[in-house]
Amino acid sequence: MDGKLIIFSAPSGAGKTTIVRAMLERLKELEFSISACSREVRKGEVDRKDYYFLGLDGFRKRIAENAFLEWEEVYKDHYYGTLLSEVERIWDEGKHVIFDVDVYGGVNIKKQFPEKALAIFVMPPSVEILEDRLRQRSTDEDENIKKRMDKARHEISKAGEFDKIIVNDDLDTAISEALAAIKEFIQ
Repeated sequence: MDGKLIIFSAPSGAGKTTIVRAMLERLKELEFSISACSREVRKGEVDRKDYYFLGLDGFRKRIAENAFLEWEEVYKDHYYGTLLSEVERIWDEGKHVIFDVDVYGGVNIKKQFPEKALAIFVMPPSVEILEDRLRQRSTDEDENIKKRMDKARHEISKAGEFDKIIVNDDLDTAISEALAAIKEFIQ
């Protein structure tokens, strides 16, 4: 099988992770790409399941070794990326790779694999609804929400660089649209 790449990107709170989980339940030919990060393991997280927890030095070492398909310093000394070995692992299993990555990671992957990648941008119904969703999570302080909203506005401006934009104002509809787009792409 010729492995393909399915990329989901969105501002934080737009619902991309929920949609990706739905794709994994419905399409057995997809395998989730586990991202790498430089941060410490949080309570309840498992290395090589939630992330490859590399630590700051380990992450920088892998950058120097060109071990990443894409990576980004999201905030100072907070790196996230996709290991090339992870994509190869999934392709070796005869599956297509599905990514849940930030907008810049998504654009990067698409640029490297213009024909093999389907890049889907999950758009919130509005910036106001996105802010409400982030506040309902109750995981961030006001200052952090403001940072996330500033970043979200910039990320939304990149939506045109994706193959498909799915507005997530109704989750079932968004899931159906994503499913149809992926099925058509991997046929």
